Amino acid sequence: MGDLSEEMRMPTACPECGSHSVRLSEVKNPADKVFCSSCNTVRGQYADLQKELQKKPKSEAEQLLEEVVNKKSDAPDQSS
Repeated sequence: MGDLSEEMRMPTACPECGSHSVRLSEVKNPADKVFCSSCNTVRGQYADLQKELQKKPKSEAEQLLEEVVNKKSDAPDQSS
């Protein structure tokens, strides 16, 4: 059975390790927990982090990074 999670880049860093990468369920239920990809700290619920992505003011560079990283995670897996 494959891994049922995916990674995204968030505008805010993890308070524990400073990573911007998070791991979340592919199902994306609003109440699903979202974890830091580096240290496994709970970053919040999926619904809260979606709000952060929509509302958080960010620099143009930060926005471009998020778009590139988050689009890669949406792409179909080509490792077959």
